[in-house]
Formats: sequence, structure tokens, C-alpha cells
Amino acid sequence: MRRATSGPLALCLTHGISIVGPSNAESLSQPPGPAMYQLDIVLKKGKSLAIRDRTGTSDPYVKFKIAGKEVFRSKTIHKNLNPVWDERVTLLVETLRDPLYVKVFDYDFGFQDDFMGSAYLHLESLEHQRTLDVTLDLKDPQYPEQNLGSLELSVTLSPKEGDTKDATMLLGRNWKRSSKHQSMRLSDVHRKAQLWRGIVSISLIEGRGLQPMDANGFSDPYAKFRMGHQKYKSKTIPKTLNPQWREQFDFHLYEEQGGFVDITVWDKDAGKKDDFMGRCTVDLSLLSKEHTHKLDLQLEEGEGVLVLLVTLTASAAVSISDLSINMLDDPHERHQIMQRYSLWRSFHNLKDVGVVQVKVIRAEGLMAADVTGKSDPFCVVELSNDRLQTHTVYKNLNPEWNKVFTFNIKDIHSVLEVTVYDEDRDRSADFLGKVAIPLLNIQNGERKAYALKSKELTGPTKGVIFLEIDVIFNAVKAGLRTLTPIEQKYIEEEPKVSKQLLLRNFNRVRRCIMFLINTGCYINSCFEWDSPQRNKINTCTFLSFHYYLKCIVLKDACAQPLSSLSSLSLYPLVSFFVLLHLLLPHPRFLLCLHTSLSVLMQDSEKKGFMNKLYAIQDVCISVQNALDEVASYGERIKNTFNWTVPFLSWLAIVALGVATVIIYFIPLRFIVLIWGVNKFTKKLRDPYTIDNNELLDYLSRVPSDVQVVQYRELKLDPNPSPNKRKKNNPG
Repeated sequence: MRRATSGPLALCLTHGISIVGPSNAESLSQPPGPAMYQLDIVLKKGKSLAIRDRTGTSDPYVKFKIAGKEVFRSKTIHKNLNPVWDERVTLLVETLRDPLYVKVFDYDFGFQDDFMGSAYLHLESLEHQRTLDVTLDLKDPQYPEQNLGSLELSVTLSPKEGDTKDATMLLGRNWKRSSKHQSMRLSDVHRKAQLWRGIVSISLIEGRGLQPMDANGFSDPYAKFRMGHQKYKSKTIPKTLNPQWREQFDFHLYEEQGGFVDITVWDKDAGKKDDFMGRCTVDLSLLSKEHTHKLDLQLEEGEGVLVLLVTLTASAAVSISDLSINMLDDPHERHQIMQRYSLWRSFHNLKDVGVVQVKVIRAEGLMAADVTGKSDPFCVVELSNDRLQTHTVYKNLNPEWNKVFTFNIKDIHSVLEVTVYDEDRDRSADFLGKVAIPLLNIQNGERKAYALKSKELTGPTKGVIFLEIDVIFNAVKAGLRTLTPIEQKYIEEEPKVSKQLLLRNFNRVRRCIMFLINTGCYINSCFEWDSPQRNKINTCTFLSFHYYLKCIVLKDACAQPLSSLSSLSLYPLVSFFVLLHLLLPHPRFLLCLHTSLSVLMQDSEKKGFMNKLYAIQDVCISVQNALDEVASYGERIKNTFNWTVPFLSWLAIVALGVATVIIYFIPLRFIVLIWGVNKFTKKLRDPYTIDNNELLDYLSRVPSDVQVVQYRELKLDPNPSPNKRKKNNPG
């Protein structure tokens, strides 16, 4: 075995990082290289890696980076300081000047992964077409004297002679080179990893016999799911060892042979670190596709069982292509898609609502994020949890991408988010601008310039992006999907206490309350005869409604002659409870507020000052979120009647019309009977059903006043004309 510290691979320590550098002889005698190289790497194993967990072990995984971009990530080996990976990866590189940067991390689910060491392998030091065994000593730049173990690799570098056209097509690089030399970045080489090959649908049903973590003999459990970079966090169920979650979410499956879903269970503790309650793993390669599997998973490092329903389905139509490869521009393909979502196929595959095609043309006048006065912009297109991105155009404020993105629509009320970032080496990308476009606001086939907004979508930022979007969907499927729970995003930002946000939510709630007070005053004025003409109309309306209601009651009585008048008097009471069930808001925010207040009111003598402060902060966050939810429901009801979203208002009219016809032809007692039987037998028929409230699901699609502002298009600045834009200057 050849160690990095001897032979032609000379080791030098720069800032405490282990570097494999080239020898002088090799650097002097190296002839001009070919246009492309193939780098084959076998990640064998690690030795004596650093301890990062309290259990005296680590869960290591390895990242490879070239030119600041991640090109490979290994699997995680749990609880092992001498892991064996035996993973192979093949990379295509154009220049050997950029070294291979190897970083090792300890996987910590739910928290930031711990750094375990890094090393550089200079590609110029490798002999061509010869397999070399390399040992990299891991170092920490902050503590260069610390021994962090080593990695063993097998590396083979092979030049790819001849025409590189096929390799370029394989990597999806169809844009032209500029006259000045630009290096091929590995982010574009591995862009194909964005396309998933299937969907993993997970229903978190319940937990049984979990471990008590609190002094009261209970826990406040919640679950975290992670598959690759995708994360999901369930709601918290307070004071129970047998929680009933009933939540459903989808992950994207990138690997054809399957993958792993890591699950951990935690006990929520206000004011301090949450307690770990156990973990388990789902191996997707063992599950058959297109079939729902019920899994009872025993928690490791804890007590209890998690009950899941897992379904693997085929991938949706999600793709990236060049502007010249456009399915909707082909009349035959467009006709087939139109037929697929025609009204005649409204009840075929209800989850397939429609398709959206986004052409990302170019951007102009972007913000300069680099010290050179330029930026390295790339564009990210998101629809719900679907996320794709373009290649990076380097050193340019007027980039042209000319890419076409295709997404399947699962909910017509989804919002298309297009964000422009500046790529930075070894750092997170800088935000340049963003637009959010509801699918129902899109004019098909119109090439349009959108002014970029700030990250909060409340104000303008510098730059304009040109998009052309087409949306094709089935109205019946879209309407039925509106009455089901809205899809939650995997990763949501942790709520923070904000004085401005708290005040804004308070004012929103106050406006809703003032509207109710003003409505009450208006109704009261109808009986005061302040306006005789208005009162005459109101009196006639009341008498007509009373007569119509009398006809309905008589019709019900005639439909059942043996029923007594006293039994008829029960119908309004039962109807009231049915209506109450439909109108009750979701109690999640009340439950959250109650839990936080209970924590705050515990014995204060047992709490330190910081714990009290954290508890108060949790209560403030709960109040802030509760005010936001109450205000949002009030604003959504108002916006339904204001025709803010015409599709939703028409859907409400159609639903009310259908309900009127049903009530006219079917006695009310039969309707109440059917509703009650369905409600009482639902869990009997399907024990794992996920409850939902159709009215609240409908209202969740109506935008609140805050969202209306976020989705509103900004007026373009008339001064910088698109016809007078500067020529691209990549240099």
C-alpha cells in the first residue's frame, strides 16, 4: 500500500489539512493533457476515525469535492470507527489543476453533522492508467496536531483521448463554450442526480409503548425522517406513550436499487435539548413496488414500536432538457397531453392532475455578488417538493440558461418558485432574487419578464428573469384534489420570535375581529330602521327564507309520516353539530399554545434563568403562530368571497349548487344518517385512515393577505429596456 506521506505522492501540510501534492519531476515533465480525464475511485475503508458521539463511536460518511462542488457522497456506516465502504465512483474531469477534496462527517440526525477531518489529493500527482493505493491522513484545520485517523482509497486516472462530444452529451452540457476558456464544473457534470426514479409515500400512523422521558411518566413524542438530503418532521403529540400521528408525506427516490429511510423519535422539551427516544431504519430495496407495506418497526436504543405504511411508486414526469427539446412545441405530443387531461378522463388516475412546463430563458441586470463585480448565477425551479436547477453561467450578470423544466402537477394550487443564486466555492450559494407564481395565475405560452423579489417576497431586488410557462390540467381532478390535505414541505424553517411578525399577526387578528364587530353592528342597524328602504328589503328576505325553511321541514315530515313532531325537532340540533364539525378550526395551534403555557406554569423554582427564557420564547412562538393561523383563516374566508382565486370561488359555487340539489331531493335526516354512519365506521373500515376536514382543506388553498402580497407581480422598471441589454461578458 502506498501512503500519502511517501513516494511520488508527497505529503505537505497546509493550514493543518493533509494534502497529497505532486513531485517536481512530474510537474516539469507533464505533457499537455487531453480534453477530458476519467477518474475511477474506490473508497475502501477508514481507520481509527475520530469519536463524535456520546456513545464513544461515530456514524461516518465521506464527501468528495472538486472545484468547490460536491461530486460524491458515500453511504453512512453507523457506530463504527473503522468503517468499510467498498464504494466505487467514476468522475469525468477536464482539468487536473483542481484537487480532490475529501471530507469526513459524523451523521447526526436532526442536527448539524460533525466534522471528522479532511484531506486533499492533487490529481496532477497521479500516474496515468495505473491503479494506485492511497492512504489519506485526516486533519482538522483548526487543530492541525490532532490525529483524526485515515482513509484508504484506490485511484485510477485515465485520459480520454479523441472527440469528447459524446462525453459532453452524456454530461448534459449542451451550451456553447465561450471564446475564453471556462472550466467544466462538476455541478453540471452530475446534474442528472436531480432526476428521481420513484416516489416513496410514507404514512406515519402511530407509536406503541414508547419510553417515558418526563417526570410525569409520559413523553411529548415527535418523529424525524431523513432520506438523503430530504427531511421531514412530524407534529408533536403531548403527554402520551402511544401517540396517534396519522400523517402522510412523500420522498423522492433517486437510486434505482432503493435506499434507506432513517427514522428517529424525540421527546419535545421546552427550554432545553430534546430527549432522544430511539431510532429505526427502513431498507427500501427489500420492498416491492406498487404495493403498500405495513411495517411495525422496533425502536433501537429505546423502547416501543412505530407503525408505518410505505408505498413505492413509479416516477412522475419530471425532466430537464434544452430549449430545442420541448415536448409541448411538438403538435403531436401536445395533442396527446391534452387528451390525457381531457374531461373524458377525469376519473382516471386522480392523483395525476396535470403537467407544467417552465422555460427558463435568461436573466438581466443581476446583483453583483463577487468582488470582481460579477456573479456566477444559476437558477433553481421548485414546485412543492420538486426541485431542479440549471447549470451555472460564470462571471456574468446577464446569464442565458435556455433550459426547459417539466413537472407533474399534484395540486393545481401549488406555487412555482424560481430562485436565482450565486455559486460560491466551499460556501453556501448567495441569494440573488426570487419570484413566486401560482399555477392558476399563469398565461400559457406567454414569454414574460418577472422582476426579482427579496427572499421574503415582500420587496424588489435587482434583476429581471424571463420565463415562458405552460400549464395543462384537468379541472375535475383539480377540484377533487382541493378537498384533500395540502402537501407539506419536507424542510420548513424553524420559527423564530420576531417582534415585527408578532405585531403584524396581532394586527391581522384585530382586523378580523373588527370586521365581525362591524358586521354585527350592521345587522343590528337593520332592526333600527335607520334606512327604511334597506329595512324593507331585509324584512322581505327574512319572510321568504322563513317560508322556504317551512317547506323543507314539511317535506321531511311528509317523507316519514310515522315520525313524531318531537323527533323533527332533533334535526336542527344534529345539523348544528354537523355544521360545527365542519366549521371548527384545526385545534393544532390551540394544542401547541396549551402545551407551551403548561410548561411555562410549572414549578419555577426548579428552572434556571435560561430555561425560563427559553420557555417564554417557546410560548411567544406558539402565540405568534396561533395568531397567524387565526388571521389566515379569517383572511382566506374573506378572499373566497372576494374572488381572489376565481377557480376556488367557482368551485364553492358548484359545491353549494350540488348540495342544494341533494338537499332538495333527499330528506335531511337521510343525509345526517349517512354522514353519521360514515363517521362512526371510518376507523372500523380502515384503521389507518388519515382524518381530514374538507372545508379546512379547501380554505388552505385560498391565499391569505400575506400570500396575496407575496404572489403579486412587481412592475418592471421602464428605464433598463430589455432591447438595450448589455452583451454577455463571461470574462
